Amino acid sequence: MYAKKHYLCGMNQPLYSSGLLENVVNEFSRLPGIGKKTALRMALYLLKQDMDAVRQFGEAVIRMRSEVVYCKHCMNLSDTEVCDICSDPRRDHTLICVVESVRDVMAIENTLQYHGTYHVLGGVISPMEGIGPADLTIDALEKRMGENRAEEVILALSATMEGDTTNFYIARKLKDSAVKLSVLARGVSVGDELEYADQITLGRSILHRQPFEINGM
Repeated sequence: MYAKKHYLCGMNQPLYSSGLLENVVNEFSRLPGIGKKTALRMALYLLKQDMDAVRQFGEAVIRMRSEVVYCKHCMNLSDTEVCDICSDPRRDHTLICVVESVRDVMAIENTLQYHGTYHVLGGVISPMEGIGPADLTIDALEKRMGENRAEEVILALSATMEGDTTNFYIARKLKDSAVKLSVLARGVSVGDELEYADQITLGRSILHRQPFEINGM
C-alpha cells in the first residue's frame, strides 16, 4: 500500500505532505527578504486561487523575464529598445541624472521634481565586492556625452564611501567635456541609500543640487 511521504525542511520548519508544495516554497524563499514561512503562505495562497489566476501569474513572470530589456540609451528597464523616459519629447534631454540602480530611477520619479533623463550605472565602485569601473556603464555614459547635447550631469549616487568614490571617478572621466557636473544637496544624510530617502527630502535634494568640485580639477 502506498504511504504518503512527509518532508522535513529543518528545525522549526513545517512538515510538507507534498513535494510539489515544498518545491514552490523553496523557490519563493530564494527571493530577497522572503523566508520559508512567508514563502509557505504565498504558496498556500496560490493553491486557493483558480487555475486561470495562477496561470496568469506565471505567464506574467515569464514574460517579464523574457521580454524586459535595458534601454539602449540610459540602461533603465524597458519594454522597448528605448524607454518611455528617453523617448518622451517633454523631458529635458540636456539633463542626465546618474543613478546606481533602477530602483533609484523609481524613487526620483516618485518625487515629481525631476524632468530630465537618467543613466543607470548598475552599481557603484566597490573594491571590497570586486566591482570596478569596467563592471559599470560608465563608458556608455562617456559615449553619451559625445553623442547627445547634454549640458548637465547630476551625480545622484548614495551618500556612502562607494558612492563618493564613483562620483570622483566619473568626474575625472568627464573633466575634459563641457558638461556641468552637480551632486545632490546633502538633504540625503551621509551613509543613506538613495532608494530609502523619503520623497520630500529626495525631491529637495534634486532641486537644490550643487556643483561637483574636486581638488585639483
